[in-house]
Amino acid sequence: MNFKVPRGTQDILPAETWKWQQVEQIIREVCDVYRYKEIRTPIFEQTELFQRTVGDTTDIVQKEMYTFTDRGDRSLTLRPEGTASVVRSFIENKMFGYPDQPVKLYYSGPMFRYERQQAGRYRQFVQFGVEAIGSNDPAIDAEVIGLAMDVYKRAGLSKLKLVINSLGDTACRSAHKTALIEHFTPHIDEFCSDCKTRLDKNPLRILDCKVDSNNPLIASAPSLSNYLNEESVAYFEAVKGYLEDAGIEFEVDANLVRGLDYYNHTAFEIMSTSEGFGAITTLCGGGRYNGLVEEIGGPTAPGIGFAMSIERLLLAMEAEGVSFEVAPTLDVYVVTLGERAKRAGAKVLSALRTNGLRADMDYTDRRMKAQMKSADRLEANHVIVIGDEEVDEDVVMLRNMATRQQEKISTAEVVQKILQADKEG
Repeated sequence: MNFKVPRGTQDILPAETWKWQQVEQIIREVCDVYRYKEIRTPIFEQTELFQRTVGDTTDIVQKEMYTFTDRGDRSLTLRPEGTASVVRSFIENKMFGYPDQPVKLYYSGPMFRYERQQAGRYRQFVQFGVEAIGSNDPAIDAEVIGLAMDVYKRAGLSKLKLVINSLGDTACRSAHKTALIEHFTPHIDEFCSDCKTRLDKNPLRILDCKVDSNNPLIASAPSLSNYLNEESVAYFEAVKGYLEDAGIEFEVDANLVRGLDYYNHTAFEIMSTSEGFGAITTLCGGGRYNGLVEEIGGPTAPGIGFAMSIERLLLAMEAEGVSFEVAPTLDVYVVTLGERAKRAGAKVLSALRTNGLRADMDYTDRRMKAQMKSADRLEANHVIVIGDEEVDEDVVMLRNMATRQQEKISTAEVVQKILQADKEG
């Protein structure tokens, strides 16, 4: 039987993982500057957590979750997104009692959704996300958005568009929901079965329907912006002001609707405007979720966050022609001739690595010429050659691969000799 990688997943091979590591390093550095600390949550949670937070009318809960029953007859789900797990941990570990609020957290790891695979979208994908929980200040909204923009800019992207909108508070959403129900009810039979289900529970989801996106009733639906109260308008104006003060360009899109039920007030997306990026331009999305902590049993603790796909970030970098740093070369390759030399070479190899030098040797008993070819392919800076004669004299032959000069060095001194040469060169 020929085994293959499961549909919707991928193997990330060493030539590509180096790129991932560079992006992950950028993320860590930006989060450190903004004083966001890493949190690591389980890959699976109780199914009800996602049903209550993400929303049982969303495509994620209805169609895309990987849910299973464990040996204790408990329903568990591989996490489809990160916010629910972070909020659950915030409550369970009583982070609301920390003296410094808001609590600023970030995460990075695999998520799972049963989606149709396409460029930059997989059934197992990696998300980086940020959550700031415990403040209702519009300034923190701008900070979170700024952090996301900084990650992209540090990664070398310049063709970006930030789109923002206000979803209003609970009162605004309720009035808008009533208007949407009245708008769609007379013609709901024209819509798909999912939209019919969403009509009473969450008609806002109809506006985000992929099946009926061209239905004229969606274009003519009541706009949420017409139902914003004074408090919501003032909050949104403050967010825009802080963004302007930070020099962050944005566009207001009254039709922007986030795909998860827990969002209110600020919602935003960051898109790639690069011509070679593809039809799906969204790189990152997020927003404010006041009330989510209370929804799953916690105290009043407003929050805001975002999630971005690492796969799509890498695609955007490729589309803009961003170059990555070259992977570190090998410091030393040890060539050995014979069993005695191999034992001596292994000892030298251990000493090299102990001193922080990237070193390797042959493990297939190839001839010297083949081993030297490996050293060239691996772009080794130095080669150490050991044969029976070198073993008897307790020396090694050290070759500088750039100058092709070589000299005999005592085994005890070779490590310091290489360290000194690298320091000078």
